Amino acid sequence: MTTVVFADLVGSTGIYESLGDADASRFITQLTNALSKIFTAQQGRVVKLLGDGVLVVFQHEADAFAACTAIQQQLQKNPIYPNGDAYTSAPVEIQMGLDAGDVVEIDGDCFGDAVNSAARLAELAGGAQILTTLSVYEALPSTQRRQVLSMGPLYLRGKSEAMEVFRVQWRDGIDHEVTIMGAAKANPTRTARLRLHFKPAAGHATQAGTPPQSIVLSTPQASAQLGRSLQPTAGMSHVQHIQILDNRVSRLHCSIAWRGTHWFVNDESSYGTWVYIDGQPQAMALRRSECMLIGSGHISLGCEHDADAAPLVRFELN
Repeated sequence: MTTVVFADLVGSTGIYESLGDADASRFITQLTNALSKIFTAQQGRVVKLLGDGVLVVFQHEADAFAACTAIQQQLQKNPIYPNGDAYTSAPVEIQMGLDAGDVVEIDGDCFGDAVNSAARLAELAGGAQILTTLSVYEALPSTQRRQVLSMGPLYLRGKSEAMEVFRVQWRDGIDHEVTIMGAAKANPTRTARLRLHFKPAAGHATQAGTPPQSIVLSTPQASAQLGRSLQPTAGMSHVQHIQILDNRVSRLHCSIAWRGTHWFVNDESSYGTWVYIDGQPQAMALRRSECMLIGSGHISLGCEHDADAAPLVRFELN
């Protein structure tokens, strides 16, 4: 058994846009090299660098777990800013996925189901989050198991069956209060009815031409697209749309579709999507990744919900 870790930098596109190609490439290379050194010190072997991330393998699940938590804790204690200025940029965040299984190495690369699952978990994780699987959880010592929270069965991209996903609670006093992506709170046997409603912010110039809009998704074949454009994606003329005229919103910002037993929102934007579940203190930040919708809450497009006149889409499941 080999434990596979994918660790990816969140928001690398924005770093390139703000720093320029040369400086961004230099910064990201320095960052991935620093990550590689930490993984190596924790008994990991870096298989390859991925541009804005690293692929690492370990012989033991506990070592992989320790390495990932050490990196997140170090970034929390000593934040790294792309331009070196905490006042004009956000600190870098790393999203991580871990799985264990049989791995084949060929010509400096790794192949196998565990590799695919670790990559999908890294995509699904939000900034500063670590997601893993049952096989890793069962191999951990009791001290590390106490830091892991089951999120219930989730469908990973490319997987036909749901798998139980676990979230590592590496921050004392914070993570234990947070339930992200709908940790098995709902297990519907029918297609849940999803209502989406957008109301433009009063007096906000860029949203002035946007009317209030509501749509309802109630069958497995239904889906929705949220963004500045009402032009349907090729071959998807049946999809319902909510158009939001705001310069923070991408032409096709995010899509919503039914998969397996839940509705999922998938970010396809330049600036990200934030999902706020009612009653939960922390949002799920999506950057070219997806999460499950449960209960009710808001989807904020292109900025966090407390930004000036944030474009918020209300969602309700029943």
